[in-house]
Amino acid sequence: MSLALYRKYRPGSFAEVMGQAHVTEPLRRALANDRISHAYLFSGPRGCGKTSSARIMARSLNCLQGPTPEPCGECDSCVALAPNGPGSLDVIEIDAASHNGVDDARDLRERAFFAPVSSRFKVYIIDEAHMVTTAAFNALLKLVEEPPEFVKFVFATTEPENVLPTIRSRTHHYPFRLMSPKALTELLSRVVAAEGIPVDETVLPLVVRAAAGSARDGLSILDQVLASASPQGVTREGAAALLGVTPDTLLDGIVDGFAAHDAAAVFGLLDQVMEGGHDPRRFATDVLERLRDLVILDAVPDAGATGLLECPSDQLERMGRQAVAMGTAGLSRAADLFHAGLVEMRGKTAPRLLLELVCARVLLPAARADDAALLVRLERLERRLDIAGPPAAAQRGAAAARDRPPTAAADQEAAQGGGPTTPSPAVRESPHGTPAAGASGAAAAPAPRAGTGAIPAAVERGSAPPEPPDPPPVSPAWPSPAALGGPRTPAPAVASRDVPPAPSGGLDAAALRNAWTEVLAEVRSRKRTAHAQLADAQVMQVSGRTLVLGFLHAPILRQFQSSTGPDVLREALQASLGADLEVTCVLHSSHTGSPAAAVRPGTEFAPGDEVVPEDPDAPPPPEGPRGEDAALELLRSQLGGTVVSSTGDP
Repeated sequence: MSLALYRKYRPGSFAEVMGQAHVTEPLRRALANDRISHAYLFSGPRGCGKTSSARIMARSLNCLQGPTPEPCGECDSCVALAPNGPGSLDVIEIDAASHNGVDDARDLRERAFFAPVSSRFKVYIIDEAHMVTTAAFNALLKLVEEPPEFVKFVFATTEPENVLPTIRSRTHHYPFRLMSPKALTELLSRVVAAEGIPVDETVLPLVVRAAAGSARDGLSILDQVLASASPQGVTREGAAALLGVTPDTLLDGIVDGFAAHDAAAVFGLLDQVMEGGHDPRRFATDVLERLRDLVILDAVPDAGATGLLECPSDQLERMGRQAVAMGTAGLSRAADLFHAGLVEMRGKTAPRLLLELVCARVLLPAARADDAALLVRLERLERRLDIAGPPAAAQRGAAAARDRPPTAAADQEAAQGGGPTTPSPAVRESPHGTPAAGASGAAAAPAPRAGTGAIPAAVERGSAPPEPPDPPPVSPAWPSPAALGGPRTPAPAVASRDVPPAPSGGLDAAALRNAWTEVLAEVRSRKRTAHAQLADAQVMQVSGRTLVLGFLHAPILRQFQSSTGPDVLREALQASLGADLEVTCVLHSSHTGSPAAAVRPGTEFAPGDEVVPEDPDAPPPPEGPRGEDAALELLRSQLGGTVVSSTGDP
């Protein structure tokens, strides 16, 4: 029968106590200087070494070579008080949880005046001292204040504030602390090496996190893990299943879902968690711990190299991508929401419902108007602008500045074969890059408009400027015939040499598909009809500054194109992504069996126009006139009437 690890590896001297140097070093110096108090109070969380240190104190006091900070381990007292020794009659351990009454205090007070049997001191170790009643403490007060010279008291408690103040004031108080993850990992590594059982290197971080700084809890958990080892040793999967730890795949999945704003993935994963039998509270705690790690990794990118995070390299790389995807504001807000959700889950009968509500709040920052939600929305907009590039207006301004022709004076100097082209006093560049009048008051020659050709010869010779050309067309993609100077037949487009197309800021079809949900939300806020029609469309191509949408049904395509839908979509693209794109609508090729046919932007539909391939699902056209047309036909054929107007206008 094996001995429990927390008993087998209990420290036998102050030098073996790990993680409590702030307590053990002063005690060792006090023993070396022979400045020993008659009463001590050891306080701290459970499993941090209070009772073990009290036994080491008794062993150091009663050592044959003592009092000494280093017990010899060979004398009768040291052997009796060893970690697995039989004990000594002169060292009395009392559990105050079951001996906390006045009668117990009186019995202790009567026995304390008897001299020790074989040791130098009689040591009373009172564990869980905060359980002693006030009356019992008052009964012990005189003894603790003025004990016999051979009596020493050591009180151990997890709640020092509940110890009677008059007792506490008569003791030397040493507060113990939880062990740091580094010290606890070192302790567990020594135990694993001593036991000789193969253990995966990723198992110890799980045990350390489950121990929460308690050495005794860590050894107990490690004992349980080692007991379940297979012939190949202890694996991470087996340890995680045994400890009830959420697998990393589930944590990665929910964080990736939060980063991508994928509600379907998040709630599908929550259903998987519940089907797997995981506790919602434990899952929320593990998600909060993962968010804590991501917050640290976002603030300190090299946290893995500096030891702030104990994770494998592949997991650190994956977590680094998650931290960037969620953003600083998103991580902080998600952590706050999960923390508040854990508080709400205490004592609730439906923790799954609360967990789903917390996830919904993380996914919908627009549902609240607090500062954290606003920061998350601003962060998303910044990422979209990073994807889409600078606004199209700024790019068009840069392109116009690049393609602006030189001034008339500069052209004249260049034609005369002069030196470097420097602006004359009469013509100079304004701060905005446009020609300005000089001190002599002469007006600068206006730059030609895009699409009007080269600079007139009269301007090059320095004569009076010509009459301004016709105003530019409303739509640069479909200019008027007068602006082009040609016959009155619509031209398909202006040559790229005259009007360079504005780029879309690096936005391609894949990036637009990823942000399509945000674009549709912006369309919905502007016009619900256009939003419903776009549910039938797919992003097919982004070429230059032209977006090609493929509709699955021809009637919906006609409705969208004949309404203000393209304008609304264009405004939504500018508002959400900062991209100025022309919208071209086509019928999806999967319904036509042939390449998709494009519909020219701005086309006005009239009854009978066929601008797209026929929809195979559409009903056949009527054989004769119907409705108002039928009534008008009846008036003409039967009564010999003439239709003057069908709208009421004369």
